[in-house]
Amino acid sequence: MLASRKHGTLYLGVTSDLTKRVWQHKNKHYKGFTSKYNVIRLVWYEEYDEIGMAIYREKQLKKWHRDWKIELIERENPDWSDLYEGVVGS
Repeated sequence: MLASRKHGTLYLGVTSDLTKRVWQHKNKHYKGFTSKYNVIRLVWYEEYDEIGMAIYREKQLKKWHRDWKIELIERENPDWSDLYEGVVGS
């Protein structure tokens, strides 16, 4: 999940290459929602071995209320730190 800032605009998506996809968002590679609202901070993610499970989870989370998504982020990342550098380094 990406955010523009703490409690800011949220974006949820699925990808097979997290580092590449977040880099694309950060560098506004594609014009659209994330570039328009500057949603470039990786604040939460889950990893799956099977793309089908990842897509299922994405659809599930997209139905959640915003407050539930914020709770999910803050449970693991209370400061809304950008997790991108940690992902790139691993």
